Amino acid sequence: MGEPRITVGTEKLIAVEDGASKQLRTLLDRQGRPNGALRIKVIGGGCSGLQYQMDLVDGPLDRDILVESNDVNVVIDPKSALFVGGSELDFSADLQHGGFKVSNPNAVVTCSCGESFAA
Repeated sequence: MGEPRITVGTEKLIAVEDGASKQLRTLLDRQGRPNGALRIKVIGGGCSGLQYQMDLVDGPLDRDILVESNDVNVVIDPKSALFVGGSELDFSADLQHGGFKVSNPNAVVTCSCGESFAA
């Protein structure tokens, strides 16, 4: 097996805001993954039908789309990319509703918890 076949995407797929970039850099550095990435995956579940799954990874896998935005890397599989086009990723330090938040223009329905959506 050689190098993974990846596609380089643009911020038209997903743009990382300053707060999320800073938090991601901190987390990746803490884990000793200075060249790592955030994987965003859309999976079935949640009260609206779809939800985001996010993990820190070493890099893209075969067929992934790699987006460099605001000095961090985001990887997305092609199926998930169909749901997140035009999204923005930000971070909130709010105690009750903090964490990484995806603002997705494709979400036609979102739930009150802010964790799931329908497209």
